[in-house]
Amino acid sequence: MTDTITAAQIPGYTAGTYVIDASHSTVSFSVRHVVAKVRGVIEHIEGTIVLADDPAASTVEASVDPATINTRNADRDAHLRSGDFFATDEHPQWTFRSTGARVVDGEYLVDGIIQLRGIEREITLALEVGGFGVDGFGNPRVGATATFTISRDEYGISFNTTLETGGLMLGDDVKVEVEISAVKQ
Repeated sequence: MTDTITAAQIPGYTAGTYVIDASHSTVSFSVRHVVAKVRGVIEHIEGTIVLADDPAASTVEASVDPATINTRNADRDAHLRSGDFFATDEHPQWTFRSTGARVVDGEYLVDGIIQLRGIEREITLALEVGGFGVDGFGNPRVGATATFTISRDEYGISFNTTLETGGLMLGDDVKVEVEISAVKQ
């Protein structure tokens, strides 16, 4: 059941424009590799969150630099930057732009357009509001965690290898978690 979002439902909700604090925000991901998962982070994120008086009218615009990928393996990271995967020379930025927000069965959802490798797709992010507070320097902050899953194939990232035992080396689904801390301007 879809419900409306009200500011009263979100403790401490404070409307305003917030800028993502890259030093306190993380984009992490995992993908199946043979029999386990490989995890990594994209180290550069930036963006703006505009929280409206009506939370459903709020907007988010964010971008990441895929060349800043870090899986703790320099050779793998270089391969991920190549044309087999992210083609970071041709596509130096991935973006997300929200198109709406809603509550379904008590879960906050943010709809939007994600662009990777020049391909745009509609996507829905599950959102957990971390809260509102003031940091040690007197700056009002908002925190949230967004999670979603994308298909590598839908974005032209189809590189794979068949294993000797059958099956493929890499899974298609990539699980992404974005932990955001943003400062009110």
